[in-house]
Amino acid sequence: MADFVREFDVRHQIKLEQNYRSFSNILDSANELIAHNKKRLGKNLRTDQGPGEPVRVYEATSDFAEAQWMVEEMRQLVKGDGLQRQEIAVLYRSNAQSRVIETALFNAGMPYRVYGGLRFFERAEIKHALAYLRLLENKNDDTSFLRVVNFPPRGIGARSLEQLQDVARDTGCSLHDAVSAVPGKAGVNLGAFVAKIDVLREQTAGLTLREIIELVLDHSGLIEHYRLDREGADRIENLEELVNAAESFVTQEGFGRDAVALPVDELGAALTQSPVSQGLDPAAATASPAEVLAPDAETGETLSPLAAFLTHAALESGDNQAQAGQDAIQLMTVHAAKGLEFDCVFITGMEEGLFPHENAMSDYEGLEEERRLMYVAITRARKRLYLSHSQTRMLHGQTRYNLKSRFFDELPEAALKWITPKNQGFGAGLGAGYGGVPGGVAQPSWGRSSFGANADSFRSPPVPPQKADPAHGLKAGQKVFHNKFGEGKVLAIEGTGDDARAQVDFPRHGVKWLALSVAKLTPI
Repeated sequence: MADFVREFDVRHQIKLEQNYRSFSNILDSANELIAHNKKRLGKNLRTDQGPGEPVRVYEATSDFAEAQWMVEEMRQLVKGDGLQRQEIAVLYRSNAQSRVIETALFNAGMPYRVYGGLRFFERAEIKHALAYLRLLENKNDDTSFLRVVNFPPRGIGARSLEQLQDVARDTGCSLHDAVSAVPGKAGVNLGAFVAKIDVLREQTAGLTLREIIELVLDHSGLIEHYRLDREGADRIENLEELVNAAESFVTQEGFGRDAVALPVDELGAALTQSPVSQGLDPAAATASPAEVLAPDAETGETLSPLAAFLTHAALESGDNQAQAGQDAIQLMTVHAAKGLEFDCVFITGMEEGLFPHENAMSDYEGLEEERRLMYVAITRARKRLYLSHSQTRMLHGQTRYNLKSRFFDELPEAALKWITPKNQGFGAGLGAGYGGVPGGVAQPSWGRSSFGANADSFRSPPVPPQKADPAHGLKAGQKVFHNKFGEGKVLAIEGTGDDARAQVDFPRHGVKWLALSVAKLTPI
């Protein structure tokens, strides 16, 4: 529109500012937020419907707690307020965020639909990764074999697969076992794939579920394949989120984070012998069989963490999504929400680096586009709007400690209702972290020597006194290497044991807090 006005030298503009959808608290929030953008034609939405309900703000301790809170709030809206599920929408900035929300809705038995996309476990890249995992668990899974035998591409064409299937049918064996009988170049290529799977199975023996998935993603070539894809960034985020899904699963199901994930027959034998001599994690030496294995709810048979997780993934990817016409919660990205409207809207994950997205925080134009997206998200709500953020979030394969989004400081306080105490936890003191400049794009100054005028509004969690040198061996000022973010410099260390975290300055990605029990930081 700005180009149109400039190129055609429009002298007289008629602005359509009367809004018939939302109450004024919602519109006032949108108006004040977008006013921080400099490049705009200027428009001030108004309504005759009255102020309506305030915009509710919630701060959760974790992304899991955030999803649980949303589910409980939705139940109240449906049962107590008589709202239809299809009039409730959950908006998120990144596709990978849907996984935690989907799991919470699935566990609560609440029907939902992912609008304009696929559910997490139905996405192609996730299906590819799960197929590799199923082959580790069962080499004779022909469906999984066919899915990934030539993905990423490795020179195995339709003719080669036809030969393989003919041999398997004639000999009455699985595709995996039939590979050795395929002659010529086709047999060589198929043999290389089978060898890769067999080596992966040996390498993952005794590893935890998280370690198995990380190893499979790396050695299968999936990450590298999507990294070369022009539109592969979202798919990589989803694959990294699969690691988080596994981490959450073993914790919630009571396996323990260090539970080994061998097939049942191998693990049963391993538990009767020395864990170290069997190549298992030493943590298994003190783990009882109940900590390492869990019974299947339907058959009563014992499952390893890997088998149990694959069963869980199959259940969530089954026919549980709401069918056409069924009353269901609507899940979607903010981009997919354009043009839609709902009585109640939840905007989740409002944290620095997520919304606004970290890729857009380095320049004003990127930040203004993020603000326009937020404007779109706010104005999808007709009657009730929720904004939520989390103190910690498992995202992209790691635990993040994020500040709440700068957008909170750009909303009118009179229109907001804080469900949880304001300025608690990691979200406090945001304004000064950006130099107090509306719309500023500087990197956050949290963790540095000064917070400006609001220095007292942020307090890090208390750090217990350390009598001995920490096990991680890191210290402030040390240079480290991270697989995702590259080289960085440690600015600060907090906590001990599993609660230890480091603040690291990565030249290309900015300052980040990383949980040392999760992030693999290598001193350099």
